[in-house]
Order: sequence, then C-alpha cells, then structure tokens
Amino acid sequence: MSKKVAFYTLGCKLNFSETSTISRMFEQKGYAKVDFTQNPDIFIINTCSVTENADKKCHKVVREARNINPNAYVAIIGCYAQLKPKEIAEIPGVDAVLGAAEKFRLVELLDGFVRPEQTQVMASEIQAANTFNTSYSINDRTRTFLKVQDGCDYSCSFCTIPLARGKSRSDSISNIVKLAHEIAQTEVREVVLTGVNTGDFGLQNGKREERFIDLIKALDEVEGIDRFRISSIEPNLLSNDIIEFVSQSKRFVPHFHIPLQSGSNKILKLMRRRYQRELYADRVAFIKSLMPHTCIGVDVIVGFPGETDEGFLETYQFLNELDISYLHVFTYSERENTLAAEMSESVPAKKRAERSKMLHILSDKKRRKFYEENIGTTATVLFENDVENNRMHGFTQNYIRVSAHYDPLLINELKTVKLTSINEQGLVEVEEVEHEVFAH
Repeated sequence: MSKKVAFYTLGCKLNFSETSTISRMFEQKGYAKVDFTQNPDIFIINTCSVTENADKKCHKVVREARNINPNAYVAIIGCYAQLKPKEIAEIPGVDAVLGAAEKFRLVELLDGFVRPEQTQVMASEIQAANTFNTSYSINDRTRTFLKVQDGCDYSCSFCTIPLARGKSRSDSISNIVKLAHEIAQTEVREVVLTGVNTGDFGLQNGKREERFIDLIKALDEVEGIDRFRISSIEPNLLSNDIIEFVSQSKRFVPHFHIPLQSGSNKILKLMRRRYQRELYADRVAFIKSLMPHTCIGVDVIVGFPGETDEGFLETYQFLNELDISYLHVFTYSERENTLAAEMSESVPAKKRAERSKMLHILSDKKRRKFYEENIGTTATVLFENDVENNRMHGFTQNYIRVSAHYDPLLINELKTVKLTSINEQGLVEVEEVEHEVFAH
C-alpha cells in the first residue's frame, strides 16, 4: 500500500499555491494524499513567520500531528523553517526541516520517509533560493492561486520575508499564460495572481526582463477563465497604466488590495516604505475616478516603534477619509534580525491591542459603507462550494460576499444579481430571477 501524506498550510495565498504544487509531486510519486485527521504516515507542515503568532501555530500543529499518529514522519517547510531551522529542529516530534531552496525537492531529498534518530535539517543560506518554482493551487474548483513572482528586494524595517524567501524573481509571461490555459481546461472559473511582491514581476536572473502590465494584458486574452484577480500590489508599483487597463479589461475584476501599513509619513519612513501617504491617496482617487464601485482593501500595521498616540490618530483619520472598502489590521510584533526590532520607543502591548480594535471597528464601518454604495447595482456572483446552515456563498466581481439558499446547481456558476437593500443583520439582499440571495 502507498504511504498516506497530509498537508497543513499556515499563512498566505502564496503558501497555499506552493503546498498544492508540492502535494501533486507526492501524488505523482505514488503517495496517497489524505486529510490531516486520516491517520497519515507523513505530515508536511508549510509554515509562515510574518508574526510571532504564526510561529506558535506551527508548534501547535506539530503537537496535533503527533496526537493523530505518534509514528508518522513530520517535515516542516516554509518561511519559519528558513528563518529558524535549528529552533524548529528542537520541537519534539519534528523529523525534518527544509529551507526555501530545498522545499520543492522534498520528495527527492526525503524519499522513503523513514524517521531518523536525529532531526534532519536541510536549510541552505537564503542566497541559494535563486530559482523560480512554478506553483498554483487546484484544491478549489472555483478559483486557483497562481504564483507569478517570489522573493523581495525591498528592505522594509519590520519584515523578514526577504530573509525567508530571497531576492525577487519571476516566472515568464509565456509560461504563466501556458499554465493559465492548463487551468482553463479544469473547472476553475477565477485565477488569483499571487506573489511576495507581485507588482515587481519581471525580474529573471537579476535583470528586468518583462513587466507586470504586459503579463496582465496577455492573461486577459486567455479563453476559459472568467475572472482574474490581483491579490496584492504595492502602491508605488500600481501604475496608472495598470489601473487604466483593469478598468477596460475583459477578465480582470475591479478589486485591488494595496498595502499601506501606516498613514503617517514619519512612520512610513521608519518602516522604510517606498512611498508617502500622498501617493497612496492619489492611487485610491485615480482608481475610484475610473471604477467607482471598485473594492479597495488595505493592509495596516498598528503599534510600530515610534507610533505615538498622535501618530496613530493621523493614520486613523487618513484611513477614515479614504474611499476604501476594508482593512487587514496587523498588530506589530518584533521579529529577529530586523531593523525595527532594535528601534527605541516601543509601543506597549495594551496600546497596540487598543489601536487594533479601533481599526477593526473602522474596517467594519468601511465595509458596510461600501456595500451601501453598491445598493441598486447589478453584479455577477461566482458561487462556491461553501455550505453552512443550508446556505452557500460567493463573491461579486468587486468582492462583495453573498449568501444564498443552498442549491447544488449554483455551485461554481456565475449568476447576475441586483443588490437591493441591507437588512438588520448587515446582509445585502439581492434580486435574482430564480433565487433569493443575500450578501454579507
């Protein structure tokens, strides 16, 4: 009988695309992929290390794996594995730790998966992670996460990602288009473009060979994919030509997720970000001038060293006045080997939590206002196989989440609906010929 292997992914969409690709490598070698709870012989845990909490989650997942099968082989890959391989090797029950340059050779390096007497650590220096490994997820027939770029040449003072993933590098447009055509032959209706610094697409062997705008123009011509979505793009890389193209494209949806991190120019400078708040506001205004119903998501960090009460309020007011749709709020946590960890004027944990709560409330208000602005419009919903309490869900082009009475015929279908009103529960009621649908 073939050995059973289970996967667990922590962190970002990029990690999910890579886990999916690695799982297919196992299946091609004859391993049987099973769920985490199905007593697998091998556990592969793909880790994140953006925050301290992500590290703690890795420890917990290892404990759960050992509880499920004390004799199973446990291998750790991902960002945490690259940053702290020796620390992970000391976690009871871990058999192997593989770094960024080794994780895609997992089956080859560990084939047989016989538990060693001592934990194997295979983690080269990050400079060895200099090739691009094609990845995309196929776990969900509705959408796939397609990796187009990896690594980062930026040096933000709070971030360990360049240390965990290496320098910026990309796939080629021709290969990405080829993959998109392959994906188009499946049931997938939406492709999400993902990377560490997606807008920096085009670097190959350290040289700028291609541009992101040319990539999205090429993908827009791929038949069989209904939607393309850009997962995240830096404001300084989100150029006018990209925005103008999306506004007129056939397949790219009106949804941008644009990291801000702080609305204070002083803090942005300390963070070593490559823009000021004025540029960010300009990007948002230009998007809305061309696509008024566009959804705009924002990453923001609270409690960065040196963020005074006044500085936080500056961020709050800036976000409050921006025409944005929702926030992803991150509470700053110190990471080893970053400049920020050595900075003075640390913000107390209590203040960080208070500021995070304020921005979460602001995010809820922004989302509701965005929904209200879309009342009366017609939208297309892609319904997912996500059923709870006899209700199913989906997203409009501009990322409004809808809920409908379960109907198996709706799964993975695009349906046109009219957003009509918001009920007492904050759900947006919509009008559709055959189904009563709600958005929340």
